[in-house]
Amino acid sequence: MQAAATLDRFAGWPAWLARALLAALALLLIASAIVPIEALKQEVAPRGLVGAAEVERPRDKDLAVYDAVIARLQRGEGYYDVVIEEHRKAAFPVKPGFAVRLPTLAWLAALLGDTGLTLAAIALLGGTVWAWWRRLRAEPGLQAQVAVGTALILFGAVLGLNRYFFVLHELWAGMLLALALALYRPGERWGATFALAALALAIREHVLPFVLLAGALAMWWRNWREAAAWALLAGLFMAALMLHHHLVAVRTLPSDQPSMPWLVLRGLSGWLSNVVLSSNLRFLPHWLAGPLVVLMTFGWAAWRSRLGTFGALLFLGYGAAFMIAGRPDNYYWGAVVAPPMFLGLAFAAPGLRSLWRVARP
Repeated sequence: MQAAATLDRFAGWPAWLARALLAALALLLIASAIVPIEALKQEVAPRGLVGAAEVERPRDKDLAVYDAVIARLQRGEGYYDVVIEEHRKAAFPVKPGFAVRLPTLAWLAALLGDTGLTLAAIALLGGTVWAWWRRLRAEPGLQAQVAVGTALILFGAVLGLNRYFFVLHELWAGMLLALALALYRPGERWGATFALAALALAIREHVLPFVLLAGALAMWWRNWREAAAWALLAGLFMAALMLHHHLVAVRTLPSDQPSMPWLVLRGLSGWLSNVVLSSNLRFLPHWLAGPLVVLMTFGWAAWRSRLGTFGALLFLGYGAAFMIAGRPDNYYWGAVVAPPMFLGLAFAAPGLRSLWRVARP
């Protein structure tokens, strides 16, 4: 059974360890207020907010490519021939195969159309907020966090209604993972989380760390059936990914451009830039948005529960990955994890109080 949730994660820690963590957290907060946000805000922030009158803006080139792909799929053409051709028209790379998106979202968008995607986005946002409200109400000791936590989830996930980005794969993957986390009860009820994560993984391969972490923790918690299911999903996905790369490779010409390297070692700026610029934090001044990303992650770590442990490891893992991989123009990768990260702010203040009580003389 899952351990009872509590806001006193650091009770029982030795004082020296609590002091070391406080010092590290303070240094990280200072650094996060200083390091640069590397992509320009106007590249990602549409002028119209959700629910407000939208102002026309030029279509981003990468979004326009998949607009064209979806339109041609609706006319009955095949995905791989179309996507390679549209990449070449836009002077986009087609090798390695990671430069070409998986076909799942394009197929779904062609099937559902604009109206269907809008209804799906509304349903997904509503389901996510409702699921988190129920989850927080059901957790012991979190009565004071229910309203704040639900509002934070809404604030983080509302970008899922921005029609401008409906062809962005990370947008849908992040919303699906936000709902999957709300429904996840390790070792008890994980079927819905499994199905949502599988769909998100079929949309964007960047969801694979979520699947691998779920499998690893299921093994750690000796939930063998769940661990086997996650391992099977990872194996099937790797086979599908190999097929995807093959279908791209057989259509690649020697004249096609390779992608620029993704391993660019951006450090702390990479983590903060990806999360800030792919979420509503982009509207805040940099000196505030950066530390909020750190506090979100700390808040998840301060939530003493299996879900809190899962979330903390997940967001720290993605943070480390964003420090190592991804160019500044890949900021939108952060949308895979940004929506549920906001919930961590509901636990940040209690976590700091708990850590201070242990650390003080």
